[in-house]
Amino acid sequence: MTHSQISTQVLSNGVTVVLEQMADVQSAAVTVLQPAGSVYDLPGKSGTAALLSELLTRGAGDYSTRELSAALDNLGVQRSVSPGLSHLTLSAATTADRINDTVPLLAAMMTSPHLSDEHFAPAQDLVRQALHALEDEPQQRLGQYLRRCSYDAPWGNPSSGTLTDVDNITCNDVRQHFNTYASPQETIIGVAGKISSTEICDAMESSFGSWTGGNGADIQTSPCDSSPRHINHESAQTHIGLAWPSVPYGHERYFDAWAAVGILSGGMSSRLFTNVREKRGLCYSVSASLNTLKNEARVFGYAGTTTERAQETLEATVAEIRGLHKGLTIDELRRCQAQAKSSLIMQQESTMSRSSSLARDTWHLGRVLMPEEIRNCIEKITVEDVRNYTLEYAPKEIVLVTIGPEPLNADCLRTVTTAV
Repeated sequence: MTHSQISTQVLSNGVTVVLEQMADVQSAAVTVLQPAGSVYDLPGKSGTAALLSELLTRGAGDYSTRELSAALDNLGVQRSVSPGLSHLTLSAATTADRINDTVPLLAAMMTSPHLSDEHFAPAQDLVRQALHALEDEPQQRLGQYLRRCSYDAPWGNPSSGTLTDVDNITCNDVRQHFNTYASPQETIIGVAGKISSTEICDAMESSFGSWTGGNGADIQTSPCDSSPRHINHESAQTHIGLAWPSVPYGHERYFDAWAAVGILSGGMSSRLFTNVREKRGLCYSVSASLNTLKNEARVFGYAGTTTERAQETLEATVAEIRGLHKGLTIDELRRCQAQAKSSLIMQQESTMSRSSSLARDTWHLGRVLMPEEIRNCIEKITVEDVRNYTLEYAPKEIVLVTIGPEPLNADCLRTVTTAV
């Protein structure tokens, strides 16, 4: 199928390749979503996907670790591999004239990694170091606990793993994870840039087409952690995390939800920044963002403040969330729309952003949202649309997680009747 400059091809083994030709750029980028993310980590083995992502760069196909790195460097490829919830993500970009030569190297990493015992211990050390560093970042730790209290496991589990579990994982566990879950039928590849559709599809078929991969397995689920939750941390600061339900990407009200969060926390003119930070000076940082899985979503809020002002900060922040429907103005909406259009224009100029969007949209929606379609969705939002959304989806329950010397009173989170 073809829409404007975007086309989709399914390789002989089931890999979906989505292409966007961008005539006015000199680069090209590839994003590979491989279905071997952290939701497939077995109980007690959280971090298996993180270890797999680290090992993918340590030799693949006919290349040793050093040979693989040298080959990619010689082509000027900027790349990264990261574990996500549903997928491992490989991102790579180079000049357009080198992208066809890059594809076989990327395919080797994603379809025939060595996953050797000799490289396992160094990879495990790096993952362990990253988790230790996370322990020193209260805001990052807070985000992990907030997810655990918001989404059922394994969707709420940290994609980076846990220190306790990482020590229990073996190289054989990683190999089994890859062989079981890395499947061509669920792999999506986005390619954007100054490309020839015929040439890049031939390169993809030649490099990825013979891969057979695993057959997958059912995901083991369990209920999310309870809230409110407090993690004791002796400090002069208290970190506050809040979460409440929203609508996922692809829902008919998604852009209304996006606008509501933008008015609440979209820059220095947003309500949280203006009313909680600037006017009252309650905290040094306050924000909210929309987080979406394939079939559900949450808004995650954060405030960092002194311990003495933590309770007042919590109550003020919740009041802004509960009162978002009140006094909505066209100026607030226009600022939000302007920021979105600016971001959209910049994304259109980045081949890496476009390749990522192609793969992401295909996973979430089964199709690609064209920039013009997104712009139209943004422009047609009205103040009444946002107001109706905030009333219809007013949070009945708000998750609370805090890190600091003492827990906070959570009475302000109790369900209230929203005044119209």
